[in-house]
Amino acid sequence: MKAIIYRHNGGPDVLQLVDRDLPTPGPGEVRVRVAVSGVNPTDWQARSGAAHPKHFLEVTPHLDGAGTIDAVGEGIDQSRVGQRVWVFMAAAGRPTGTAAEFTVVPAERAVPLPDEAGFDVGASLGVPALTAHRALTVAEDGPRRLRPGALDGKVVLAAGGAGAVGHAVIQLARWAGATVISTISGPEKARLATAAGAHHVINYREGDPAAEIRKLAPDGVDIVAEVALGANLALDLAVLRTRGTISTYANDGGKPVELDVLQNMVLNTHFQFLVLYTAGPEARAAAAEDVAAAVRAGALPVGEEHGLPLVRFPLEHTADAHRALESGAVGKSWWTSHRDVRGHRRSLPRRW
Repeated sequence: MKAIIYRHNGGPDVLQLVDRDLPTPGPGEVRVRVAVSGVNPTDWQARSGAAHPKHFLEVTPHLDGAGTIDAVGEGIDQSRVGQRVWVFMAAAGRPTGTAAEFTVVPAERAVPLPDEAGFDVGASLGVPALTAHRALTVAEDGPRRLRPGALDGKVVLAAGGAGAVGHAVIQLARWAGATVISTISGPEKARLATAAGAHHVINYREGDPAAEIRKLAPDGVDIVAEVALGANLALDLAVLRTRGTISTYANDGGKPVELDVLQNMVLNTHFQFLVLYTAGPEARAAAAEDVAAAVRAGALPVGEEHGLPLVRFPLEHTADAHRALESGAVGKSWWTSHRDVRGHRRSLPRRW
């Protein structure tokens, strides 16, 4: 099979296309014939060494993807062979991710994908959707699971709604019944956040965004899903309701976070820092179940018309996909296998 590997941390040029033997699934594992591999910021950060040092002599990158199970290991029901699946955390703690024609993962990391959902939908889930689920289910008085009605009466602020996680926050929050506000930096990103399903979009670079949000949510925002805590903290606190939650999954821009302790004591602010690797298996399993339910309901479509543009690259140009993502390209970057793409061009219709 063909695979992308790197042996040293560095820029996109460390990625190489190589031939490797077909992997054999071990006990509790499945082998997936990869149709689409998604590229996330964590993938290029791991490759560069910014996220964590490399622990294996050779790494095939990428956490997320979608494809078809073609072999199973001991202890896994043979009926899973031929099942269409979306894959998450393929390269987490393992040297072999989805940037290959085949990958082996623990069976629980390969989640059934409905026939109505294309492979590009499946490859867009993983890190973005599971992170979004976690952000929406950590409030002190909020639900621990998502379903229609779970967030009825709640107001969610999705910072950076044009990004992959922000996009998933908007879709999952709306599916669960929340009123969704998204902050964006310009008209094009406003269009994307609206296409994703945001009820309201606010340009944080213009006028008085806190006042605009307070007009929409006089009692304050219940949950903020935050991508740039240092840059946005003042705005978040200005619109947060008492006992509200700020769920932060990144600090884009790297601005230091400075807290006014008394202000947060009075607000009873709940800060939740989150990353999937350490969220725990129970939280990840619950998130995968709820995300799968949302996919079956048609609540997580992708593509330009649904607010998440897709940029495709062939496997041999994986380095270009990394460059695109590192340069700040809006949307989701993929490589796409040309061997098995059944349904990967279709997106689910929105049905809230």
